[in-house]
Amino acid sequence: MTREEIYDKLNEVFQDVFDDEDITVNDSTVASDVDGWDSLEHINLIVAVERCFGIKFTMGETTGLKNVGEMVDKIIAHLS
Repeated sequence: MTREEIYDKLNEVFQDVFDDEDITVNDSTVASDVDGWDSLEHINLIVAVERCFGIKFTMGETTGLKNVGEMVDKIIAHLS
């Protein structure tokens, strides 16, 4: 799966979790860029991403993410 294909799926996940069809994420997107992305929604987002891609993040992976680009890197690593 290409990085672009991952972003296509991630945009759908973000739009669904945050109930906002206008969300488009990129490598530099951080929580403060998305209305409603707090610690509780972060958990919901991680679960939704795991379901979407059929992967399971470790606790260290989820707490150490600095931006969406790092999330994509982790997704690619799990899919490899």
